[in-house]
Amino acid sequence: MSCLLQLREQKDRPHVHTKSRICVAIATNLSYNTVEVIDMAKTANINIRVDPEVKATVDGIFSHFGITVADAVNIFLHKVMIVGGMPFDMTLPKYNEETLAAMREARDIANGKIKTKSYSSVTEMIAELESDDLED
Repeated sequence: MSCLLQLREQKDRPHVHTKSRICVAIATNLSYNTVEVIDMAKTANINIRVDPEVKATVDGIFSHFGITVADAVNIFLHKVMIVGGMPFDMTLPKYNEETLAAMREARDIANGKIKTKSYSSVTEMIAELESDDLED
């Protein structure tokens, strides 16, 4: 039985295990898009460290699709092979000039290039802030 036929027969299960393959489909109103991973007997191990909360969250998400984190990683790796790179855009965040200036100032303060006033307590700092407000 083909992967596609199995998927059509089991619309409520978007993921079907057979003896030698995993079939994954994204169901749409018009068609099924399938990714077929063949020869699951030959495998290599990849060990990764992730935040336990992240793992718990993705476990829950993937379980709704009937797949495991390992299945999802396998799908991701195959997608990387198909597109010849990352299957999403990787870009640096774009900050406006005011934010960039604030980040430079914070780095300069942290590196001791800009001297800032120190307070012996939070109470002293709040008192000065409040007195500045009264002067304005």
